[in-house]
Amino acid sequence: MARGAAKNRINDHPAFVLHQYAYRETSRLLDVFTRDYGRQTIYARGVQRPGSQVRSVLLSFQPLLLSWFGAGEVKTLHAANWQPGLPQLSGLPLLCAFYINELLQNLLIKDEPHPDLFVAYFDAMKALALCSADAREVEPILRLFEKALLLELGLGLDWQSEAGGLAAINPMLRYQFVAQHGFVPSEAIDACSGHLILQFAGNDMRDEALWPWAKTWMRQSLALLLGDRVLYTRQLLLDLQRI
Repeated sequence: MARGAAKNRINDHPAFVLHQYAYRETSRLLDVFTRDYGRQTIYARGVQRPGSQVRSVLLSFQPLLLSWFGAGEVKTLHAANWQPGLPQLSGLPLLCAFYINELLQNLLIKDEPHPDLFVAYFDAMKALALCSADAREVEPILRLFEKALLLELGLGLDWQSEAGGLAAINPMLRYQFVAQHGFVPSEAIDACSGHLILQFAGNDMRDEALWPWAKTWMRQSLALLLGDRVLYTRQLLLDLQRI
C-alpha cells in the first residue's frame, strides 16, 4: 500500500452494505452505509474470484467491520469482517429491508456522516430479523425508521406542537396534516385525533388505529424529498402486502 493511501486508511469501521455492483470480471463496487463516514463507494478488488474469502462476508443487512483506504470518491476495500448475532432476513422482512436500503440510496448524500441514523438503521434490521411474515409486525418498524430518516434530513416535525409551534397538540382535538408544516386544527371528518399524533410523537405504535395515519404522514413527507424518483421496492410491497 502506498504511503499516501495508508494515511487515508480507515480500520474496522461499522458498516452495512446497501447495494453492490459487478465491476469488471472479478471485482465489485460496494455502496455502503457507515457509522461515522456516511455513504461510501468502495472498490472490492477480486472478490468474485473463486476462493475469495471476502465475498461471503459482504452480505446486505448484516453488520460488518470494514477497512478501506483512499482519498478519492471511490475507496478501496482492505478487509471485511462479519459481526455475528443478526439472523438472515427472508420473506416480507427482507423486502422491507430492501425498501429501507433504497430510501438511503436515494436520499443520503455521499460522505455525510449520520451516526444517529446508523443506529436507527441497525435497530430496524434487528427488529426485522425478529419478525414473521405478518405485515402487522413490520409496519411500526418502517414508520419509525422513516420518521428517524426525515429528522436526520432536516424534515422532522415537532410532533407535539401545532404547525407554527404556537400551541401544543391537544389530545381532544382533531388535526389535518400539511407536509413540511405540521398539524393544523380541523373539524373535518377525516381529520386525525391529537391523541394519535401524540402517540407517534412518543414512538408508541401499539395502537393500530395510528398506523394508516403514520403511513400517510411519512409518504407525504418523503415525497417532498424523493420528487419524481420511484421506490421500486415500495411499489412491490404495496402490490404484495398493501404496506
